[in-house]
Amino acid sequence: MTTAAMTTAAIAARGLVKRYRATLAVGGIDFDIAAGSVTGLLGGNGAGKTTTIAMIMGLVRPTEGRVAVLGADMAHERHRVLHRMNFESPYVDMPHRLTVQQNLSVFARLYGVADVAARIGRLAADLDLDGLLDRPCGKLSAGQKTRVALAKALINDPEVLLLDEPTASLDPDTADWIRSRLQDYCRRRGATILLASHNMGEVERLCDRVIMMKGGLIVDDDTPPRLLARYGRSNLEEVFLDVARGRGAAGAEAGA
Repeated sequence: MTTAAMTTAAIAARGLVKRYRATLAVGGIDFDIAAGSVTGLLGGNGAGKTTTIAMIMGLVRPTEGRVAVLGADMAHERHRVLHRMNFESPYVDMPHRLTVQQNLSVFARLYGVADVAARIGRLAADLDLDGLLDRPCGKLSAGQKTRVALAKALINDPEVLLLDEPTASLDPDTADWIRSRLQDYCRRRGATILLASHNMGEVERLCDRVIMMKGGLIVDDDTPPRLLARYGRSNLEEVFLDVARGRGAAGAEAGA
């Protein structure tokens, strides 16, 4: 990495491109995400969010450009920082036959957690998992699975946390509970969170900044209040629809 911003930002991308044969998934994007911030990554299906997150995690190598996490080039140096970051999505299941305790123990050891039992005990207390530790993950409800997935994501006390629809399919009470725990963790740890979500209320509540993608490109990037003002809308869902339907800020304000 050659610029100071790419070594000081928690997550940084320069000219990030990913092609799958004739399909351009990400078309050359640049951004810096400051340490300790919570940033929303928004866009419709096929906008390029999942591919961008995969490149940030080092799971997919960019066709062009670079992405760095905590100063490490994720295409070549991800071993330097994988223990300092984590990922959570309700769409990624843990082994169903293993108990919650066993699953968390496996991930703790993969991340090199020093005192596995103590770490799981703290997370169980924080996330109300004490009564679930001996239950197979395949026997859990959607809300219980989400709490366990969050425990897995926090098992290594990460500095960078990538979240993909963390409260999808949850009832409002459980979703609110999860968001509160994420806010508490971010405040206590000073962690950086990148959140991909289609729940605009969740984004407005959690995010300091929103990056909006369409067709593999960043089409807007600002704080939620400034986006609302620029598009002349009362909530982010309306802004999202304007962007998805190609109306743009000027068209939205004109009532297009």
